Amino acid sequence: MSNALSIAENLLAEMNESEKKELLQWILQDLDSNASGIEISPNICGGAARIAGTRIPVWVLAQARRLGANEMQILDMYPTLQPEDLTHAWSFIRKNRQQIDLLIQENENA
Repeated sequence: MSNALSIAENLLAEMNESEKKELLQWILQDLDSNASGIEISPNICGGAARIAGTRIPVWVLAQARRLGANEMQILDMYPTLQPEDLTHAWSFIRKNRQQIDLLIQENENA
């Protein structure tokens, strides 16, 4: 068994049922590459990943969450977004943590 799987097994043993369900949803979303809901276009949002069909960069949503906004508050801030858009964003962030962190840092220093 790999080290990552061993760590995951130990963490799983510490989780309650609700946390396990949430983790399973994350895993299934990460495996579903056909419905990412995220677009990247060089001429839109400076080429940053964004919610499909919008000009809302994923890093902006990540920063809002880091600053303490919950999902309902984010949906209130961006009324065109749907809950599934946030699900897609969180999945993208998990897969691209370094890229998102760099974009946040670049925009804080701008």
